[in-house]
Amino acid sequence: MKTVLKDQQLDDLFEAILSLKTKEECYAFFEDLCTVLELKSISQRYEVAKMLTNHFVYSDIVSETGASTATISRVNRSINYGSGGYALVFKRLAEKKPDKE
Repeated sequence: MKTVLKDQQLDDLFEAILSLKTKEECYAFFEDLCTVLELKSISQRYEVAKMLTNHFVYSDIVSETGASTATISRVNRSINYGSGGYALVFKRLAEKKPDKE
């Protein structure tokens, strides 16, 4: 994986995140680490990525998430030309879901 962000501080942060075991632990850590606005922005971008991956149109994404078209475009670029992180997470989450019959 090639990234321009890789450094020891980010490595340490990611190791800390990987040590979390429950959703409650994630809430505690991220509430301490981030501002409410930062968490809302990150979760909004994640929701936008899910909707783009499921082929929603921009107008529906704006209505549902409140994201600007600039944010939607930025997330769309990451999905199409980024490092593949969104695709990896969505694939793994889909694998964890029980089969629907």
